[in-house]
Amino acid sequence: MLKSKIFKFSIVLFILSILVGTIWYFTLSTRHKAIVKTTLLHKTGLVDNEWLVENKTKEYKMLSPTFIVDDIYKSMEGPKASNYVMLSQDSTLLWITGFKVEAQDAKTSKKMSNDFICHMNVDINDIKYYSTFGLEHRIGKQYPRLTSLSHGMETFTFPGGFGVPMKGNDLLYVTTQTLNHNIKNAYYKVKHKVTIAYDEKQNLKPLMSKTAFIMLPYDQYDPYKSPIDPGTDFCIPVETKNHSYDDGKGNKLSGHWVIPIGKNEYRSNINHQLEIKDSLRLHAAAIHVHPFATKIMLFNKTTQQPIFESNITNHQNSIGLKNIENFSSEEGIWLFANQEYEIVLEVNNTSATEQDMMGSMFLFFYDKEMDSILQKRWLH
Repeated sequence: MLKSKIFKFSIVLFILSILVGTIWYFTLSTRHKAIVKTTLLHKTGLVDNEWLVENKTKEYKMLSPTFIVDDIYKSMEGPKASNYVMLSQDSTLLWITGFKVEAQDAKTSKKMSNDFICHMNVDINDIKYYSTFGLEHRIGKQYPRLTSLSHGMETFTFPGGFGVPMKGNDLLYVTTQTLNHNIKNAYYKVKHKVTIAYDEKQNLKPLMSKTAFIMLPYDQYDPYKSPIDPGTDFCIPVETKNHSYDDGKGNKLSGHWVIPIGKNEYRSNINHQLEIKDSLRLHAAAIHVHPFATKIMLFNKTTQQPIFESNITNHQNSIGLKNIENFSSEEGIWLFANQEYEIVLEVNNTSATEQDMMGSMFLFFYDKEMDSILQKRWLH
């Protein structure tokens, strides 16, 4: 009799748990639903949850777990997965020279549209990375993201003769995420193939990465109220938990904001992100924007001249990015501490509703300090 009561109680508890869980699930945002769903599918083994690694000379390749794309997933909302990368088993000095990500059918391995790629981030452990080279003063200065590939820029290569140095057995942390702007009744099993190109040459010039992005102020007390004057630089943030920052004076800024229908321009000073002490020589830039962006510039406000412009091609009859121009230069362009720099973003929202937007650059500068250390300690 007691066992029967316990069994009945367990059944009721199980049913209540499912009901509560279901109600909770449907209160989540699309992004958080994707996290819960993907975690459940991978943990239960209902879909492939393993990273497959292939490491041949000069190319490290990984195939992600299977992602189920079964809904509209805008930028940063889709299923994703992360993995650690070790380019070699020893401390040999290697040079990272490029990155690539492509979507493929999980069953047939055939290449799929880039419209299923949201982004692929590559992070470093900045404590270990900088300690290796005796550059402890750089630890914690900025978010330790080396670069990011995203929809419209799925391949990025440094100019000839340049690379990012690192010990082969140091770890990189790779996260790749899916996207689906257009297919409403979707059901696709997608994998992402990630490639990191590297070299063992000893005569490359080192690059360091600095991340710069547009941050716009918003009303922290009523963040979702439209600005009285649409022409001001105030914005409506997509949300206030992620990509929200403080300007040091108590004002809130957002790096992920809402754009209205039509053409608009957004700009943000980035000198505090660049932290130029004297001068830096820029050699490459990878760009991250969302659909409906049309042009992004690194702009010298002092001289009123662009450092470089990146033209962005959108799909004609659907939402998505066909191409984002990168910046790559062996000669390089000098930036100076006594000048003001901005990121300027032009958008044209041709849809019938508001859309979300970001404007980021992963800027790669010649690293004179690192070069000196390598010549003395590693390349002699």
